Amino acid sequence: MILFHSMFGLRLVELSAARRLRESGHRVVTPDLFAGAVAGEQGATPVLEDGFALMERIGWDTIVTRARAAVRDLPADAVLGGFSMGVGVIGSLWPGRPRAAGVFCLHATTTVPENIPSGTPVQTHAAIDDPFAPPGQLAAFQTSAAHAGADATLHTYPGAGHFYTDPSLPDHDPTATDRTWQHVDTLLHNARQRTSH
Repeated sequence: MILFHSMFGLRLVELSAARRLRESGHRVVTPDLFAGAVAGEQGATPVLEDGFALMERIGWDTIVTRARAAVRDLPADAVLGGFSMGVGVIGSLWPGRPRAAGVFCLHATTTVPENIPSGTPVQTHAAIDDPFAPPGQLAAFQTSAAHAGADATLHTYPGAGHFYTDPSLPDHDPTATDRTWQHVDTLLHNARQRTSH
């Protein structure tokens, strides 16, 4: 499995998620697409403007090139997961890795490629009224998933902020976070069953 970080850089939220997944028996890679850079002043809580500035400074082409290098030696069926900007990275890589055994998108969504195996488990998790996961994008996710024959689920969370899985941010919602990881556990179980056959 590979887990792509948000536009704030590789931080404790992603590393803690990876540790949680490893404790459940999964192999997890957490590439640093920003080469050590993180948004915001040292020790300060990052804000959206910090993340956009950092992402712009590094450049999308560089980010995607680093992501492609990170997956190069992984099995073709490695699960793809991402936080916010990391979901955009998934969108860039997934058409070239159609055999991914599962995909989960946190705090954003993407379209599902047509060339995936039927029944591939896919999840999108987003706060209700999240401007980074507007209704049109969520509808496009569901339409593309149905067209591709994915086993797709859209999970939405009322009252949560955009990056609700990050305990360091004001957006954090512990109940939504717990529910999200429970659903991801189900996806990973289903993905594991697919790869064991």
